[in-house]
Amino acid sequence: MSKKVLVVDDEKLIVKGIKFSLVQDDMEVDCAYDGEEALEMAKKTEYDVILLDVMLPKLDGFEVCQRIRDFSNMPIIMLTAKGDDMDKILGLEYGADDYITKPFNILEVKARIKAIIRRSHRQAVEEEKKKIFEKNGMKIDCDSRRVFVDGKEVRLTAKEYDLLELLSFHPNKVYSRENLLNIVWGYDYPGDVRTVDVHIRRLREKIERNPGDPDFIHTKWGVGYYFQD
Repeated sequence: MSKKVLVVDDEKLIVKGIKFSLVQDDMEVDCAYDGEEALEMAKKTEYDVILLDVMLPKLDGFEVCQRIRDFSNMPIIMLTAKGDDMDKILGLEYGADDYITKPFNILEVKARIKAIIRRSHRQAVEEEKKKIFEKNGMKIDCDSRRVFVDGKEVRLTAKEYDLLELLSFHPNKVYSRENLLNIVWGYDYPGDVRTVDVHIRRLREKIERNPGDPDFIHTKWGVGYYFQD
């Protein structure tokens, strides 16, 4: 499947040259010439990479990058005409993945684009793997929020599941009862930390083969709870 790239620059000759070169590598290329147009196109299409100039009419590249980050993690490479390091730093702080300084070699641009696409693909594969967690006979399916122990489904309440997912995806990290209460129930929850203890006890009764000698969720006395790796 060909990769989709959005090239954003108000200098049409630069856009034309980049597009011509990327199309030779079987990439689909859309073009935008100002910040507002780029933002609208990014909302409508999930691109594999956005090549985004800093100096743009209507909205500058930093603002476009920042707004895209409100709704998407699609990779963004900033183009800057200045040798000013501040532009590069600002671009990365606003959520850019990489930057290229003008004047650039088109071969470098293509190499950076391909590197970003490869990295994004690896990350997507890793994220897909993370949706299924398996440990010592327990399986957590994050998409369906279902839990199985030794092949049998265990029915958990929403909060029990949230606790289990949080602890299991951060193995050996000890969470205080206060932290668990704030993360899972929210800072404005009127209950106290005994709520956490009750839910941990019920969770152990459902997922542990021997709740008195747990395999999964352990207590760090005087501190809190953790999932043992």
